[in-house]
Amino acid sequence: MTTATIIFAILVIGVLILGFVAARWKGGDLSQLHEWGLGGRQFGVLISWFLIGGDIYTAYTFIAVPALMFGAGAIAFFAVPYTIVAYPILYVIFPKLWRVSAKHGFVTGPEFVRGRYGNRYLALAVGLTGIVATMPYIALQLVGMQTVIGGLGITGAGLGARLPLIIAFLVLAAFTFTSGLRAPAMIAIVKDILIYLTIIVAVIVIPSELGGFGTIFAKIAPAKLLLAHPPKGGTGIYSGYATLALGSAMALFLYPHAMTGILSARSREVVRRNAVILPAYSFMLGLITLLGAMAAVAGVSTMPEFAKGFKEFGPSFSVPALLLHTLPGWFVGVAFAAIAIGALVPAAIMAIASANIFTRDIWRQFINTGVSPAQESMVAKLFSIVMIVGALAFVFGLPLKYAIQLQLLGGMWMIQIFPSIVFSLFTRFYNGWALLIGWASGFILATHLALLNHLAGAIYPFHIFGMVIPCYIAIVTFALNVIVATVLSPVFHAFASDRTRDVTEASDYA
Repeated sequence: MTTATIIFAILVIGVLILGFVAARWKGGDLSQLHEWGLGGRQFGVLISWFLIGGDIYTAYTFIAVPALMFGAGAIAFFAVPYTIVAYPILYVIFPKLWRVSAKHGFVTGPEFVRGRYGNRYLALAVGLTGIVATMPYIALQLVGMQTVIGGLGITGAGLGARLPLIIAFLVLAAFTFTSGLRAPAMIAIVKDILIYLTIIVAVIVIPSELGGFGTIFAKIAPAKLLLAHPPKGGTGIYSGYATLALGSAMALFLYPHAMTGILSARSREVVRRNAVILPAYSFMLGLITLLGAMAAVAGVSTMPEFAKGFKEFGPSFSVPALLLHTLPGWFVGVAFAAIAIGALVPAAIMAIASANIFTRDIWRQFINTGVSPAQESMVAKLFSIVMIVGALAFVFGLPLKYAIQLQLLGGMWMIQIFPSIVFSLFTRFYNGWALLIGWASGFILATHLALLNHLAGAIYPFHIFGMVIPCYIAIVTFALNVIVATVLSPVFHAFASDRTRDVTEASDYA
């Protein structure tokens, strides 16, 4: 354990230092928001691949997806098709958004919406949705890092157990302030190399110790390997699985951190090429999911040495326990560092993305309309610290289940901005006020259904024509959102058309 802790500390401290060094990488004036918050829009294919991949596949992904496989079984694999479905969406839609945003200097998705409709309240709704959905996401990165720190034997609720996490994220706040998006972009390279190394070693070494993949699958109950067969008069978990994958894919690149990674690219061709090569991460995600099956077969939850970890972290401790049980101590340090760095990268990007939105779409629009570029950048830097410190308070002040529940709810909220951003890239049929009412309708219904579900899950059993059809709440509420916006848009255009407020041109979307 001592060897693992030393290697873990060296690697994590090294990337924290790298975060400060990044301020001088690809030099730019960091007193300008587009330089601090988008890296000057100068990242090429390789850097964007590392950045977007490091942004989406987080420490919590590494911990939570195998934990779901460990506890619930095959349903965990929804994460693989959902990321695969997301990349065609990235290929078709987001090069357009990059082109329009680069031409008009838009730094955020809400800023594009305001430019398209001239409606700062619609942009405010889109921006606040992103910020609110991002806070628990940052908190879950802290949870992922906390889990591997617990794997090193540092557990409990006292200051001593929490101090390494607090120090790491305060340093994260500091280099985010000084370096902006350049810091996570540089660190993402190290993070992804370590993650790939860890996964490759794990899927070779661990199965060989457990008797091979055939033995692993033979020892898992069939009920956990396959989705339950639908009952008569219903679709069973099949419809829930499919709609969860589709809805998650639709929302993925609307999150502020994902959109920030896209808008930081050098060109729309960089975005397209990344849509083609990013599925390599989906392959890795499938391998990560299998770690949950390996942990179940290894029986780590019944081993006395891991009883404390499982008591504190539950199934989330399955991957750290598996690595500790099967890999040499020095490599456990490498693997745990990869997961911890996998928390730092997305947390930094999430804080930066939220800060961009707060500055451009709230501060500049509603608080200080005359803010200078330098002041704008400073406001963003300060708000990024607020997001990170807020996430720390969130984790330490509330039970873990609330962070998980709010993250689930965040996905249902994020899909409600799909019409305002995605539809607007292809048509000017919609009216901004109609989109705002549609957003509110979907947002309220999603929250209501999630509460009826006791915030225990994202799939709700809908009763339709005598059939029980489990469905991802986000899909149903998105449908309501679109219907409301579609019906009301012609009505609003009849007496309050906003088409003349569009600062973009038809040629921008060609």
